[in-house]
Amino acid sequence: MSILRAILSGDPPRGRPLALVLTAIFVGLAFAPLLFPGIGALNVAAKICYFVVLAASYDLLLGYTGVVSFAHTMFFGIGGYGAGLALYDLGPSWSSILIGTGAALLVAIALALVIGLFSLRVRAIFFAMITLAVANAFSILASQLSSFTGGEDGCTFRLPELLRPGFRLVAGPFAISGRLISYYLVFFAALILFLLMLRIVNSPFGRVLQAIRENEFRAEALGYRTMVYRSIGNCLAAAAAALAGVLSALWLRYTGPAVTLSFDIMLDILLMVVIGGMGTLYGAVIGATIFVLAETYLQSLMAALNHATEGLPLLPLLFHPDRWLLWLGVLFVLSVYFFPAGIVGGLQKRR
Repeated sequence: MSILRAILSGDPPRGRPLALVLTAIFVGLAFAPLLFPGIGALNVAAKICYFVVLAASYDLLLGYTGVVSFAHTMFFGIGGYGAGLALYDLGPSWSSILIGTGAALLVAIALALVIGLFSLRVRAIFFAMITLAVANAFSILASQLSSFTGGEDGCTFRLPELLRPGFRLVAGPFAISGRLISYYLVFFAALILFLLMLRIVNSPFGRVLQAIRENEFRAEALGYRTMVYRSIGNCLAAAAAALAGVLSALWLRYTGPAVTLSFDIMLDILLMVVIGGMGTLYGAVIGATIFVLAETYLQSLMAALNHATEGLPLLPLLFHPDRWLLWLGVLFVLSVYFFPAGIVGGLQKRR
């Protein structure tokens, strides 16, 4: 138990209900290829993994630092384009992945630092508007530089042989596919990144970020340079988002504006953080899992309900599959109403 507590940086889930939910999610993702056979289920599990990292990195910025940014998908896209373009231009090798990841991290951190130094001095709403403008400009730039980025169509690339779907590694009676290796690469990388962020928020640096969030003037009076801490927090969140973009590109073998730079993704991760609970990285895990599952399977569930209620008044219209976004909005409203502090906050109160 002490080893687990150390791995979780002295911040284990508070309360048995929360611990059970997180354990179920961890087990489901760790054994997804065995529990949920089929490429569709594996795609969903991999998407949950890299969206957990993306949502947790945004929670590091919003929930722990109190900074509202709309440029987070820009850093996600930088990671995706960094790895994707390196693999496309330099060839499908591990060195290409390392070069692309390193370049993406440098660009993301440099942009986050510049945005932070020039924008974090203004009020929260003005900083949010500045980040929105920068993100839109970056998205337009990526779409227009078609000779370099592939434009609106994006860029498809090949992976090293070990990660290709057609690869087979035979070990006695067992055969391991490249798709399975790719999944566990994404899973373990996401797990390590999440634990590193958990370490950051539970370090003295993380405590200062929370103090700045609660009362910036008091933290400044105590001698902490809030501008410096916020800028570093912004850079750390940008780096984690870029690494989530790298994981997304490696799994999809594709990168483009629709899957990395869309403002819809920004809204999605904001909903994940709010639903799960701001200021607690565990909320990002629960929020990302619920949102991705709802986004993937809610329409199919409504189609089944629509078929089951045929012949009844109004119900088939309400459960029409084309209205799945309406019900997703209803689920979001209900979650905010019954869990105003997020699902994690609600589960902690029930311990």
